[in-house]
Amino acid sequence: MGELVERSADFTCVLCALESHVATLTLNRPERRNALNFRAYDELEAAFRAASADPQVRCVVVTGADPAFCSGDDVGEIMAGPKAVSAAPAAAEPRPTPAAMAALECAKPVIAAINGAAVGWGMELALFADIRLASEKARFGELFVKRGLPCDVGGFYRLPAVVGPAKAAELLFTGDIIDAAEALRIGLVSEVLAHDELMPAALALAGRIAANPPLAVQRLKAGLARSAYGDPREIGAWAMGAIRELMRTEDHREGVASFLEKREPVFRGR
Repeated sequence: MGELVERSADFTCVLCALESHVATLTLNRPERRNALNFRAYDELEAAFRAASADPQVRCVVVTGADPAFCSGDDVGEIMAGPKAVSAAPAAAEPRPTPAAMAALECAKPVIAAINGAAVGWGMELALFADIRLASEKARFGELFVKRGLPCDVGGFYRLPAVVGPAKAAELLFTGDIIDAAEALRIGLVSEVLAHDELMPAALALAGRIAANPPLAVQRLKAGLARSAYGDPREIGAWAMGAIRELMRTEDHREGVASFLEKREPVFRGR
């Protein structure tokens, strides 16, 4: 039994499967559109760490239980609950989001099979992948600004390299949601498929990758990360510091309250 299967035996928010050297990680909170609570973040981090360390894993596919890929943070718990990031001591040293770093540091190639909404941290998760395939039902949005926050490391570290600085700025500053066709046009995804063809296509691509010499593939991934992106830890720590600072603002509280109360927010710049 490999490390991934052993580590994931008690998971409830992330389902893990391993077949023919391809690990499939499926976010499993469909009733919440796969929004991430603290347990889901912990399980996602552990799943990526285990897949990276497991010699039986040669490629990883990450997806969500229909109808969504990942709708971002579970706002009621992550942003409004007693364990919210804003409750951390102000003097504590900011550090990158552990699940983000686990995904970015995964030694094996990661394919995101984006089957529905990938918004907020869900879009970040898609950006952490090396290759993104989308269902025709996929939607994308860096919604952090709507909650009075900056994005996490994916938006700063990967989005400008993937779609260009100007388009990244537009998506980050507006919080606009784009469809799968626009995501393909700007290079955010490699291919858009019919919904029922998405997972077969992702698994077939993963199988072709897994059939190659695994050590060579891992060096190729490491080389691409160095040439295209650089080191994410510094920007990840800066992003978390900015998130923590802004989570203490009135505008953030208004963004959360308006979302939970299903009304338009009124931001005051404080």
